[in-house]
Amino acid sequence: MAKYADVELHGPERAQALAAIGEQLAEWGLTMPQVEPLPLDFGLGRFREIGETEFWVANEEQYGYCGKFLFVFPGQTCPYHQHRVKHETFFVLKGAIRMQVGDDEQIMHEGDLLTMPPGTGHSFTGIGPALILEVSMPSVRQDSFFENRDIGDDGVI
Repeated sequence: MAKYADVELHGPERAQALAAIGEQLAEWGLTMPQVEPLPLDFGLGRFREIGETEFWVANEEQYGYCGKFLFVFPGQTCPYHQHRVKHETFFVLKGAIRMQVGDDEQIMHEGDLLTMPPGTGHSFTGIGPALILEVSMPSVRQDSFFENRDIGDDGVI
């Protein structure tokens, strides 16, 4: 089973990414919760192209909910994937993203909301720097199925 350490950014690139995110958040006048950011390169080693940074506020499996902030740099893509169980709602707080849902693509701007039912393939790319609120069912291992089989264990994390 893939672990987050297998898909997480490490070393000096991690520190540089977190510093750049901190600068962007300060420019927006935002403060993130006091949680450890999770910069993901999905194990591909191309963070600025394929990646995202997650700020997990809550992942309450027992109570059935999860809340996290997702940050993407301009041109950075969270790779195409789906969940068998997890139902998600995305709300764009800052910036804009290009959201791919199945074969359809749409531009989402600040204030836009999109619900993602289980089994629906999706990815998103920052048009500029963007911050998204994800409210969902709990995030659990082995429920993220990526189109790119080089991610995790044969595309599963």
